[in-house]
Amino acid sequence: MRNEIELESIIEDYLNGKLTEAEATAFEQLRLNDPAVDHKVVSHKVFMEAMADYAEVMNLKEKMDAAHAQIDVNTLSRQLGPHPSFIVNIWRKNKAAIGVAASFIFLSMIMLYSIQQNTEQIGKVELMNRDLAKIKTSTNSLIRKINSNNAGANRNAKPANYGGTGFALTSNGYILTNLHVVKDADSVYVQDSKGNDYKVRVIPIESQKDLAILKIESDSFTPLPNLPYRLKQNGVGMGDEVYTIGFPKDGAVYGRGYVSSKTGYNADDSTQYQVGIDVNPGNSGGPLLDQYGNVIGVISAKLSQVDGATFAIKAKYIQEALNSISKDSLGKSATFNKRNSLQRLSRNQQFEKLKDYVFMVKVFK
Repeated sequence: MRNEIELESIIEDYLNGKLTEAEATAFEQLRLNDPAVDHKVVSHKVFMEAMADYAEVMNLKEKMDAAHAQIDVNTLSRQLGPHPSFIVNIWRKNKAAIGVAASFIFLSMIMLYSIQQNTEQIGKVELMNRDLAKIKTSTNSLIRKINSNNAGANRNAKPANYGGTGFALTSNGYILTNLHVVKDADSVYVQDSKGNDYKVRVIPIESQKDLAILKIESDSFTPLPNLPYRLKQNGVGMGDEVYTIGFPKDGAVYGRGYVSSKTGYNADDSTQYQVGIDVNPGNSGGPLLDQYGNVIGVISAKLSQVDGATFAIKAKYIQEALNSISKDSLGKSATFNKRNSLQRLSRNQQFEKLKDYVFMVKVFK
């Protein structure tokens, strides 16, 4: 209990700029190393800002009450009549009070509008697919990659419309992504870490979750080695360190964070985790892994206008999606490994092994 109180005191001094430069540097390193501490800092900052806003509103209310008290209502009522000079007299006697009142009303209107706008924006969940046609990258380069792999005539004319991320479910070409990434697509391709493009078929699954399975159909695809990761469906706790790999740009991007809630956008949504990771359009369908390299979920969405409020579908539903496909179609690689070959590796080594199993998904409409 004492340690908790001391930590809260340090956090408050840190946010108020009362720590020395050395103390602040040491505390920032602690935040990086301990996701639970970082979460406390973020929560405390939000609390302090809310209290400051409340104090400002109460201060304005007191000024409004004082302004109202300065106005002599009886004198005002006696002066009401056809004589126009009473308006000038009231202004001269009470212009300071009226000015404060007008300012309070104006500020109140601004605050109410701001709250309304924030409520409308923060309450929206935006899906994390990205519009590749609008990304400021070289269109020629994209076309060149497609042409070099004989990916199809429809791709020679224009770049992909949408893109996301997918990762291998099996070593023989089954890939998982989000349904919203590939929904209503005319054709879908995936690109591996070496820049090779492969045409895929979208396989309908019975899952009600935002998941889709892709099957590589290109003859040039070489089956992958055994998957280095396994599914972890239980034992994920608040504050656990997690990371993801995705394609918010043409190269793979690593993101690190922690589990901030064991439920999704709604408190009763047990199908998702909320994680403190900053993601961008293009991360949809990327794997969410714990620090040992176990897959615990699939990145699917984030809160708009809020950094680090990302949602991931839990691994349980990845297994359900895999189970919905016939074993004859999947072949011998229908199940995840029971052992995880990433567990004893450093993060850099994990990434090097993972990159061959994570794909950019390109969608044409």
